[in-house]
Amino acid sequence: MVQVIHGLEVARVRANLEALRAEVAAAAELAGRDPSEVEILAAGKYVPSEELPVLAVAGIALVGENRAQDLQEKVAAHGDLFTWDFIGALQSKHVRSIVPHVRLIHSLASDSALRELERHADRARPGLRVLVEVNLAGDAGKSGIVPEQLDAFIARSPMPVAGLMTMPPLAEDPEQSRPWFRRLRDLAHARGLRELSMGTTQDFSVAVQEGATIVRIGTRLYA
Repeated sequence: MVQVIHGLEVARVRANLEALRAEVAAAAELAGRDPSEVEILAAGKYVPSEELPVLAVAGIALVGENRAQDLQEKVAAHGDLFTWDFIGALQSKHVRSIVPHVRLIHSLASDSALRELERHADRARPGLRVLVEVNLAGDAGKSGIVPEQLDAFIARSPMPVAGLMTMPPLAEDPEQSRPWFRRLRDLAHARGLRELSMGTTQDFSVAVQEGATIVRIGTRLYA
């Protein structure tokens, strides 16, 4: 189990970020892509609010939060330091408190959330866009829209859909995630959607090779 992270050091985080950028660039170039197309999102779930200024000084610009309450508290304390995304499971009861603060919601996956987005559209940060979470593996234990229902779901969204997100089945070998990432890319491209949020610490390189525009990185930045 990952523990709350304390004692972050600017030099260490900066070195981790620079190494990560180099690996992202290498993966992008391997696929014939421009590395500038890929954003590195720092997952803030286990980073307490008082540690966040270290991330900013180290050069991190984009932070993603998993919990609505954490997002509110951290934005209140350090809102101007970062651009904020919401990357956790989107519960409809929390939509109202999330939309004023983020530029992207990565995890839109239910009709109840669609209704709440429409209901609270007037509270949303200007330019708010959403990513639809896709359950490619048909895993009953995971949220997400199955591909067969994707077009109808996108059509019902009251917010602009910028792209797609997925969490592939857990695997020790990053190569096992490649077919899922490739499938998500194909679904997005067929619908003219640019953004692909896919890839975490263990498989981001494969995700970038397959078209990720946002990789969600946690422990790799902080270790």
